[in-house]
Amino acid sequence: MSETIAIDINQILKLLPHRYPFLLVDRVLELTPRESITALKNVTMNEPFFQGHFPDFPVMPGVLIIEALAQTAALLTFSEAKQENAVYYFAGIDGARFKKPVLPGDQLIMTAKLERERAGIYKFQVQAMVDGELAAEANITCAVRSKGA
Repeated sequence: MSETIAIDINQILKLLPHRYPFLLVDRVLELTPRESITALKNVTMNEPFFQGHFPDFPVMPGVLIIEALAQTAALLTFSEAKQENAVYYFAGIDGARFKKPVLPGDQLIMTAKLERERAGIYKFQVQAMVDGELAAEANITCAVRSKGA
C-alpha cells in the first residue's frame, strides 16, 4: 500500500524554485509518490495579475492555471528526491480545456496523475477544480534536466 503525504508551504519552498509572485501552489493536501498529487491554490484579489486581467471582471488567466498545474506536477516529481542541480521544464501541453472561470475568492484544487516517465520526461494528466466543478484540464509533459544542459 502506498504512503500518502501532505506538504506545507515551507516544504514547497524547498522543493520548487518559484517565489512570489510566481509560486502558484499553497499546500499539498495529498501525495502518493510516483502516482498522484492533490494541491491547492487560494486565489485572492491581491494577486498581481488581477490588476490587468480584467479590472472590471477579474479572472485568473488560463496560462497561470496551467502553470499552477505544472508546479503541482513538479511537486509530485520532486517529492521523492530533488536533484540539487535539476531544472524542471514545461515541455508540452495537449488537450487543454478551460471550463469555468477562476475568480478571486476561489480555492483551486489541482490534481496531477503520473501517466508515464522515461529518461527524465514525465507525462501527466492534470485537472483544476473549483467548488467541485472542473475549471481546467490538460495533458502536460515536463522534463527534468541539469542546469546548463
